[in-house]
Amino acid sequence: MERFVTLPDRTKVPALGQGTWFLGEHKARLEQEKEALTAGIQAGMTLLDTAEMYGSGRAEELIGKTIAGMDRSQLFLVSKVYPHNAGRKNIFKSCMASMERMGVDYLDLYLLHWRGGIPLEETVACMEQLKKEGKIRRWGVSNFDTSDMEELWSVPGGKNCAVNQVLYHVASRGIEYDLLPWMRAHHVPLMAYCPLAQGGDLRRGLYQSKTLQTIAAAHQASISQVLLAFAVRDGQTIAIPRSSRKEHTLDNAGADRLILTEAELAAIDREFPAPTRKVYLDIV
Repeated sequence: MERFVTLPDRTKVPALGQGTWFLGEHKARLEQEKEALTAGIQAGMTLLDTAEMYGSGRAEELIGKTIAGMDRSQLFLVSKVYPHNAGRKNIFKSCMASMERMGVDYLDLYLLHWRGGIPLEETVACMEQLKKEGKIRRWGVSNFDTSDMEELWSVPGGKNCAVNQVLYHVASRGIEYDLLPWMRAHHVPLMAYCPLAQGGDLRRGLYQSKTLQTIAAAHQASISQVLLAFAVRDGQTIAIPRSSRKEHTLDNAGADRLILTEAELAAIDREFPAPTRKVYLDIV
């Protein structure tokens, strides 16, 4: 990997990681999915994102089976806690369970999956406790809009948030109006989930776009590589595409070398314009 993003604590992580949503849920595909994740790791996509929600822990188990025997220090493992588990009653058990499913003794990053009924102050205090205990190296949030981030910043310890993970792709740019500028001003990196719009399923005709096809042809690249290059173009975004096939994973990894020109970015802006007003968070 040639592209990296620097976290608030100065740790550098690959700009392209691997998502695991919907992976690990079918026994017949486990070996194929392990092969895909392994290929990604070998290609430098060593950041693996998962959650206790994904397949009720089966995605975490898949990661555990995939990384068994690998050098843990070379991996950056991310998981997420359910909102209803993000308080003193359950978060410590949830974190331990996630680690056990992955076969590791710490997480590099632990995220609150989305806002719930437990006060942010309590969740942040628990995250800080997990850090002190060495269970996690850092924590962050997911699916937080601008007002959520502002509230988080008002909570004791809230400014220790390492990332905000939200949906972001070329055809869903709502965060560029106010959330992304807020995050840039407060030095909070973006983790972009569904950067490929779930293979185009989230935007009909995306992979048939003449603009994207022209750009891909100019670089001898795939549409997926163009979409990923767009997502990470600012150097402060981590994209976590999901793939269940080795060939797709290696194609995703190839986006690391693709730099879009100003003219190409302008063409993308014309077809997929940034918002000119507040757009509420796109959540899948």
